[in-house]
Amino acid sequence: MKDFIAGLPKCELHLHIEGTLEPELKFELGRRNGIDLPYATVEEMRAAYDFDDLPSFLKVYYEGMQVLRTEPDFYDLAMAYLRKAASQNVRYAEIFFDPQAHTSRGVPFDVVIRGLRRALLDAQAQLGVRAQLIMCFLRDFQAEYAMATLLESLPYKEWIVGVGLDSDEKGNPPAKFAAVYERARQEGYLLTMHCDVDQENSIEHIRQAVEDIGVDRIDHGVNILEDPRLVELVLAKGLGLTCCPISNGYVTDSMKAEGIRKLMDLGVRVTINSDDPAYFPGYVQENVAAIQDALQLTEQELAQLQRNAFEITWLPRHLKDAYLAEIDAYLS
Repeated sequence: MKDFIAGLPKCELHLHIEGTLEPELKFELGRRNGIDLPYATVEEMRAAYDFDDLPSFLKVYYEGMQVLRTEPDFYDLAMAYLRKAASQNVRYAEIFFDPQAHTSRGVPFDVVIRGLRRALLDAQAQLGVRAQLIMCFLRDFQAEYAMATLLESLPYKEWIVGVGLDSDEKGNPPAKFAAVYERARQEGYLLTMHCDVDQENSIEHIRQAVEDIGVDRIDHGVNILEDPRLVELVLAKGLGLTCCPISNGYVTDSMKAEGIRKLMDLGVRVTINSDDPAYFPGYVQENVAAIQDALQLTEQELAQLQRNAFEITWLPRHLKDAYLAEIDAYLS
């Protein structure tokens, strides 16, 4: 089964590029930019990754990205992830980036996106991994700042496939960003939104995302099982959920494996992803292995999870079909 998982063509749809900043690269970028880090060694830094809920994780997450300053920094960050993805037979990824986490500390939007974009082009040419960017808004900032960021993105919108919403969910419902999402839709962006696991008012946030905002998919979203009507609506719309088992186990009480199993049985297009693998140790292959071990999934069920992912990508139909054919060829 381990060998089967390693060789299975994979798709990743819930990956924060800033969350792939491994300690080794963090030290390298700190030296490059003359930034002293409050840790003496890689081991000491990893030991400081002590969190048990979303806010405690976010504190470490935002502190860590202070070393990202220049276009080459963002290029190196993205290339490091894409090399890892290629080694795990990830064929396609849709990658979140958080421009406000950088513009709010003086790093220009242009610097961020040009570094990331160049890495995506090089990865496709050199590694055979295709990827697209999803621009996320930070929900604990003002909606006006999100709108300003959306407007700032428009000269680069051919490089951005969609928009998302992440960061601290408490007191920051989807409705706060309704106008921003409506403008994003008008500009041609596709729409997704984090509905994190076991958060305050999580089921109402899912309802707002699906019914009021009209998202094209949901990130996390396992709590949808609390409302069978919403499950039926998601099924009717063909929406997918981008679940992250290992990170679930760090910020909640479990990987939510049984919830993922139930969603699979109901026919929801649930997918398996890594979220922030430098902080929740495990890239997509380790997440697939973890959910297989928890649920004793068969090869066919593991393949179906990847089919789900390729089906809900924001790719043209002919590219989806080509990736699905790779799965069929692998199974045969």
